Amino acid sequence: MFEISTTYWILPPKLPCDTPDTVNVDPGNDSVGDCRSGQGSWLPSMNGDEEFFDAVTGFDSDNSSGEFSEASQKAPGRLPVDTSKSNGIGEAGERPPQENGIQRHRTSLPAPMFTRSDFSVWGILKKCIGLELSKITMPIAFNEPLSFLQRITEYMEHIYLVHRASRQPKALERMQCVAAFAVSAVASQWERTGKPFNPLLGETYELVREDLGFRFISEQVSHHPPVSAFYSEGLGQDFLFHGSIYPKLKFWGKSVEAEPRGTITLELLRHNEAYTWTNPTCCVHNVIIGKLWIEQYGTVEILNHRTGDKCVLHFRPCGLFGKELHKVEGHIQDKNKKKLFIIYGKWTECLWGIDPAAYESFRKQERRGETPRKSQSAIGVEDADTEVDAVPEVQDTVQVIPGSRLLWRINTRPPNSAQMYNFTSFTVSLNELQTGMEKILAPTDCRLRPDIRSMENGNMDLASQEKERLEEKQREARKERAKEDTEWQTRWFQQGRNPHTGTPDWLYSGGYFERDFSGCPDIY
Repeated sequence: MFEISTTYWILPPKLPCDTPDTVNVDPGNDSVGDCRSGQGSWLPSMNGDEEFFDAVTGFDSDNSSGEFSEASQKAPGRLPVDTSKSNGIGEAGERPPQENGIQRHRTSLPAPMFTRSDFSVWGILKKCIGLELSKITMPIAFNEPLSFLQRITEYMEHIYLVHRASRQPKALERMQCVAAFAVSAVASQWERTGKPFNPLLGETYELVREDLGFRFISEQVSHHPPVSAFYSEGLGQDFLFHGSIYPKLKFWGKSVEAEPRGTITLELLRHNEAYTWTNPTCCVHNVIIGKLWIEQYGTVEILNHRTGDKCVLHFRPCGLFGKELHKVEGHIQDKNKKKLFIIYGKWTECLWGIDPAAYESFRKQERRGETPRKSQSAIGVEDADTEVDAVPEVQDTVQVIPGSRLLWRINTRPPNSAQMYNFTSFTVSLNELQTGMEKILAPTDCRLRPDIRSMENGNMDLASQEKERLEEKQREARKERAKEDTEWQTRWFQQGRNPHTGTPDWLYSGGYFERDFSGCPDIY
């Protein structure tokens, strides 16, 4: 096993399950879609501790130095951001933006996804034999036109669950909503085969959604190791949501495992409650050869620090024959470990809950019935002698137990999602830049980053040139700081201790939305 200091790999959701008419469905849930199964994937960018590359283009040049160039010529300087294509509605928008939001969000990207059929990870790695890992990088074709900071913002897609939790009078009902929110954040990764761009040190991203009742700010606070900090608050003063993300990647030969690091904290202000948890482990199979597929596994424990209640969620590994793929099972218990509520479902589809007595009664009936198992095949078995990890066979969707309550269901994706990097409708809007917004945003905001903007507009060559220019600029700035013996100063977050767990964390310093950006660094 090797440990790789690398960038961010995140993974994908699925579409919801069928719901029998006889089952009690939460009428407050307005997030309904159809049912599908599938596999997702993400691709790594491998880099060492001394250099922080993200991606390069072709390796067919005559460059024999061992260092690959993204472009034959560097862009002469930062290019002006073109907002004319950004709204994806057909014409450049003259609609006045809200504080940072938009009256009507775009429904498509300016250009379709670039084909990756001509690229393979193995095709790159075999040309890099003998080079140090800091020089092995992935072509930009494997990226998606988002920064990792924007990927983190996808946690907010199902923020209605947090608003719902705040309205619940009972602690058990609030925990049910928080558990659903934690699972929904993982679901945003289904079938997302592209990896996000690595944030530059000091890069930021803000999002204000008055229609969804929140505002959000994130900052890349560390480069080695890469750490992203975020903070969000309800516009109705009902919640705070914050944390820092720094995954640890491990290479196992045929697969790469992303171990989550960092604490996620949700505070429900009206109830004086704080909930903390960490995300499950994510694994990408067949990173060298074969069809990429992903799974999430591990135990997630959500603790209510006021009541002592805890939700224990088990993200099941695929297992033999793919029987457990995508499954989530768990329970809510009080501080005395008495089970109060059973939770089950799939992180790619939906989540259900039921009273423990009803759950046990159903399972006893099921065991007495001894229903015959379906025929099992060899698909899903990992054979140490094979070249690839077989993609698990798609299993039946979630079996809903009578009397269950629907806690959450994944959103339906737009019909053209496959041509837009499998983005959700929420994700499509994240990099939208309406005319005039650049005057409101911080100069470090991801929307103003020219390489991501060029890729979104379909100009892959310019995106590669701009990305190489930005990375070189970042390296030169680091050398200057080392020469002057000065430390990087974060702008919106500071190191400290999580007030609820006591563990190291990056805490929001405040002041961003006062919009004094005079001291922001020039990173683009």
